[in-house]
Amino acid sequence: MRIRFLGKETQGGGSPTLYDTDGTMYGKDVYILQGWKVTDPEVLAQLDIPDHETVLAVPKKLMQHLPEDNPYGIAEG
Repeated sequence: MRIRFLGKETQGGGSPTLYDTDGTMYGKDVYILQGWKVTDPEVLAQLDIPDHETVLAVPKKLMQHLPEDNPYGIAEG
């Protein structure tokens, strides 16, 4: 699977980042998110998380980088 950078929201030492992909996972087209791992037990208790998934938190502003339509093209470099 190849990935293509879409955007990031840098804040101090963290850089939540959004990538597009040319592949699938679990039979679905996917984006890849880099974010902060959610570890708060109160938050996690409200979710039903399968063993093969994890929960990330990212700034809402990061979603501005989602393409409106997705004509996938791998960026050079």
